[in-house]
Amino acid sequence: MKLKVILEQVLTYMKCPPPAKDLKLNTKNRNKAIKADHIQYGPLNVDKPGNFWKQIAKFWNTEEEGAKASLCANCGAFDVSPRMKECMPGELQDEDGELGYCWMHEFKCHSARTCRTWVKGGPIKTDDVSYTWAKQQEDKKKEDK
Repeated sequence: MKLKVILEQVLTYMKCPPPAKDLKLNTKNRNKAIKADHIQYGPLNVDKPGNFWKQIAKFWNTEEEGAKASLCANCGAFDVSPRMKECMPGELQDEDGELGYCWMHEFKCHSARTCRTWVKGGPIKTDDVSYTWAKQQEDKKKEDK
């Protein structure tokens, strides 16, 4: 019985995160990240960023050049592992970068964007690290209950 419970737990975090497959949930989480003052995901259109980079540079107390170098593409929570790429719908890359998954805010995000919660150390490129993040998310959800 105990082995069955452990196996079910392992299989839960090995699945694709729900927002990667559910457009409505993904959009809800992404929009929340755009609007939240502590996140400010953007710029919405990387070709027309408006004053996004200027604002985030000011927030981080750095130059725009430094802010523009701190992207989802190199964030420690940005997952582009082989297993996550299989979770994504369709084509993953365009001229500006690639689609990945943000474990911190639970939505599909683009490598050419960033947010105020960016952390050094990414992207996540291996399945084992991706599964570690998934397990941490599952554990956190259990704690929140």
